[in-house]
Amino acid sequence: MISIIICTYNREKYIYNILQSLAQNDLSTDLYEILLINNNCTDRTEEKCKLFQQDHPHVAFRYFVELQQGLSYARNRGITEANGDILIYVDDDALVNKKYIRTYYELFLKEKNVFAAGGPIIPKYETEPPKWMSFFTKELLTGYLYQGNKIGKFKRRYPGGGNAAYRKIVFEKTGYFNVDLGRKGGNLVGAEEKDIFDKMSAMGMEFYYHPKAILYHIIPKEKLTNDYFNRLTLSIGQSERIRTLSISKTKYFMRLFMECIKWGASCVLCLGFTLTGAPQKGFKLIVFRWNVSKGLLFKDLKV
Repeated sequence: MISIIICTYNREKYIYNILQSLAQNDLSTDLYEILLINNNCTDRTEEKCKLFQQDHPHVAFRYFVELQQGLSYARNRGITEANGDILIYVDDDALVNKKYIRTYYELFLKEKNVFAAGGPIIPKYETEPPKWMSFFTKELLTGYLYQGNKIGKFKRRYPGGGNAAYRKIVFEKTGYFNVDLGRKGGNLVGAEEKDIFDKMSAMGMEFYYHPKAILYHIIPKEKLTNDYFNRLTLSIGQSERIRTLSISKTKYFMRLFMECIKWGASCVLCLGFTLTGAPQKGFKLIVFRWNVSKGLLFKDLKV
């Protein structure tokens, strides 16, 4: 059985739509359940969920409130409550294609060596993207992910956190999501998924990309502002500081070394954008790198 887990915090505008999008999938409802983990929402999330239950009584839907604030706490609650042996985490501000659940179901049924999987994440903008957005900042702000139309091992990345499926046994081997990582209310610290996938890689567990498990990530106007960009990029550095130091100081210093290499690459890209008439895109990459470095080096900084 598949358990689809949606962890949410104050997304009443979107929550009914993602639930309905899942309910419109073409896999038999006998083969999956949907778990909604309310992480102390103060809006009308509960009301929207009750409406969904009324409109879709044929769907196995269960609703929980996780009182410990933080996405990792909510993700972990989903693991403990799930009846399925395949867990799919879906963002609360998204939509999925009609073969989404079936795609994961058939993949895990067929490929016994696959322990986790992910699919494309395609942004759906509510407003026009800013002119400074490049491929690199698009990945950062929207979670954009596309590795072509063939099934295969993930290349340079790992599944996006809002479109990721795992065998439940993974968490018996790696442990649950690190509660020091992951967003908490308005705090944008993340990397809890990266932490799991790094552990999986170290244990030799494979994770695959499937082009037919498509998630459309809705991007509102506020996620395209300079303020959000600065807070998010600083949080990336803070996340990496927490994640690597939780492993060892050696891991942290290795990450600092990698940051130096990333600075070199960012400078080269900035020059390239400038020479091709898009200096604003190049400058934004430098701001990105600067904020990440600050987050890595200094504890508890704020924008």
